[in-house]
Amino acid sequence: MHVVNLQNVTKQFKNGRGVDNVSFSVNQGEIFGLLGPNGAGKTTLMKCIVSLCRPDKGTILINGYNVMEKFELAMKSVGTLISGVEAFDYLTAYENLLLAARLYPDLEKTRVDEVLRWVGMEAHKQEKVKSFSTGMKQRLYLAAALLSKPSFVILDEPTNGLDIEGKLDFQQLISRLAKEEGVTFILSTHLIDEVERLCDRIAILSKGKIIGEITRNELAENQSFESYYIDCIRSGKEVKNFAELKK
Repeated sequence: MHVVNLQNVTKQFKNGRGVDNVSFSVNQGEIFGLLGPNGAGKTTLMKCIVSLCRPDKGTILINGYNVMEKFELAMKSVGTLISGVEAFDYLTAYENLLLAARLYPDLEKTRVDEVLRWVGMEAHKQEKVKSFSTGMKQRLYLAAALLSKPSFVILDEPTNGLDIEGKLDFQQLISRLAKEEGVTFILSTHLIDEVERLCDRIAILSKGKIIGEITRNELAENQSFESYYIDCIRSGKEVKNFAELKK
């Protein structure tokens, strides 16, 4: 069974932006990359998956549960890092995570320190968030996404504001959780090198539509990913794999 299954998901806004007829599925332990330029519809799609906005049509299943019909069951094992979600500036990093932990009554008290250590924020846990840089806030949001020991995590532009060391730490953490713990990830970004290093499969989103998809193996056997991405964006056509692109 797929951990995530989207069928013909559409969400259109008055300004013409949104997503149009998007379908894909993600397997357990897979890191699925959603790559596209700013304004392509990545955040809209992420928000639809976690019901922060309601699709105009289409179906979204998480672990077999319809998100719109059985939200609590669908989201029970999901962690999220979505653009636009903010921490409380007047609280410390530790206090913010303690507040979030109240949503999970069975969570061990040591879990907050554990996730802070994972994201490299343990030394700053007693500092107020208002003093944090963009990168430090992003690390805190990632910690919050991992707090509940989720089996599926949605990450929207997760390395925004991180320096090179922070990005490498993040990539190593995500890879380890996928390989060793079987955690499933959907990662949206506009950074080609990020999906190229991390993802098992990559879908290219442009103007609300998926116009290309390639696996890590196909990427290794064929042209550079930068060339593939540019060809997909320029063609603007429904391209499902490298072989079709070359026809």
